[in-house]
Amino acid sequence: MRVDGARELRATMKAAGRDLTDLVDVNRQVAAKVSATATPTVPRRTGRLASTVRPAGTKTAAIVRAGRASVPYAAVIEFGWPRHHIAAQPYLTTAAADTEPEWTDLYFTAVNKIIESIHGKNT
Repeated sequence: MRVDGARELRATMKAAGRDLTDLVDVNRQVAAKVSATATPTVPRRTGRLASTVRPAGTKTAAIVRAGRASVPYAAVIEFGWPRHHIAAQPYLTTAAADTEPEWTDLYFTAVNKIIESIHGKNT
């Protein structure tokens, strides 16, 4: 998922002298929300894939990772592999879409707080 205007917001914050770490917390919250929604819906045979779903937040993105070296098939389950007749089972993208109203509100609130604090320093 992509938030339109995030790059411009970061540039404005940087120009206003704001620390970009203001966005880390909201990105972590968004990733946690999507991760919590996705984990119960991960297709299961052994449960190994479900145990690898984990959230992360950076200055620029909310990230939900799945899989690791010992569970390399996370992308195949999410997106499918038509050549091998494996159908997509989009547990992560579905969770992101299903929780969009919630994480959109989180971003809206966070961005408004940032804007208010920038305006407050300039006035």
